[in-house]
Amino acid sequence: MSTTTERLAATSLLRFATAGSVDDGKSTLVGRLLHDSKSVLADQLEAVEHASRRRGQQAPDLALLTDGLRAEREQGITIDVAYRYFATPRRRFILADTPGHVQYTRNMVTGASTAELTVVLVDARNGVVEQTRRHAAVAALLRVPHVVLAVNKMDLAEYAEPVFAAIAEEFTAYAASLGVPEVTAIPISALNGDNVVTPSARMDWYGGPTILEHLETVPVGSDPTDAPARFPVQYVIRPQTAEHHDYRGYAGQIASGVLRVGDPVTVLPSGATSTIAAIDALGEPVDVAWAPQSVTVLLADDLDVSRGDLIAPSRTAPAPTQDVRATACHLHERPLRVGDRVLLKHGTRTVKAIVKELPYRINLTEGLAHEAAPGELAANDIGAVVLRTAQPLPLDAYADSRLTGSFLLIDPADGTTLTAGMVGEAFAAGNGGDCAVDDDGWDF
Repeated sequence: MSTTTERLAATSLLRFATAGSVDDGKSTLVGRLLHDSKSVLADQLEAVEHASRRRGQQAPDLALLTDGLRAEREQGITIDVAYRYFATPRRRFILADTPGHVQYTRNMVTGASTAELTVVLVDARNGVVEQTRRHAAVAALLRVPHVVLAVNKMDLAEYAEPVFAAIAEEFTAYAASLGVPEVTAIPISALNGDNVVTPSARMDWYGGPTILEHLETVPVGSDPTDAPARFPVQYVIRPQTAEHHDYRGYAGQIASGVLRVGDPVTVLPSGATSTIAAIDALGEPVDVAWAPQSVTVLLADDLDVSRGDLIAPSRTAPAPTQDVRATACHLHERPLRVGDRVLLKHGTRTVKAIVKELPYRINLTEGLAHEAAPGELAANDIGAVVLRTAQPLPLDAYADSRLTGSFLLIDPADGTTLTAGMVGEAFAAGNGGDCAVDDDGWDF
């Protein structure tokens, strides 16, 4: 293992999300995970116990540890994405408990967009249902590296192995048809704690890991040298002092890969070339830096570089383009339609864009079947979009980079986030064509 990878492994962080149908027990699982891993503060547990007693429950309702909104507590469902941080001696975790209702599918997209693992819950009594397939499809579209199938409420299925085996086989086959690379199936009872943190004596037929054991041992990230370096510029540093009058640094967070002093680089979208003269990390000069470190890069040449530009190795620099073809997850109640004027935010750069075409909508309940020319994408819809931007953008394919291959569409009138996009070629090229000149300045 390289020195860089060893440093990353020493402080490994796993981001994961939970998903599943309503009442499958997502919040209870997360609460059990926090409780049994000793990650709940005493006053938090006391508040949950008090609230449970007021409801007439003798045992604490661990779902209350994550259902923080008043509407969630009143209805007993999850509406918003609840983020929680906890740690064990082996690893640190950031979890996102996402909603199960169909109308909140967009919230799963938000919670799983940065996840390296998704836990999909299934009620052992109901098996794989429509919403289970929808969540598996979203995980596949977002290219989440690891998927865990947690067959919950095994206590209500008499801890029967055949019940678990049938569900695991059906889900694994469906996930494989979507291109999900890996599924780990675990039988659990979140309410009783079976196979969540400690192995279950009532399911001795199961010899695999518990949920926590799998979370602690699943491979996290990858060697940063495996990905091309991408450095979005966030800020240009020009100290106004006599001592540093010639200092010109470009600050930001490395999105992927490794930067080294002496590397030939290209600044995009301008295409200007130079060499990395120095790298500052935490105020100290270093010879090498890797994702996701925040650093300041100095170039050998005095170039016109500003916020929103991307610095990349010359030999692997992406070709800037104004024609964007992507898969879009629409998040807002206002539909996305052909001809809409939007702002496209990619990394640290925001440009004007026009929706040129909506080739198809994806039917998540039928294995990603395509519905041609839907006319619009409504809230929670996922489909293909063709955009034309006012300025060129250095885009990577989402399959190659989840960071530099993704973008947001924003309402230019009020700044509302409308759509999440993933650059790719999952659909045929659009007709293209020139865009007419508008009186409002949208000329591209």
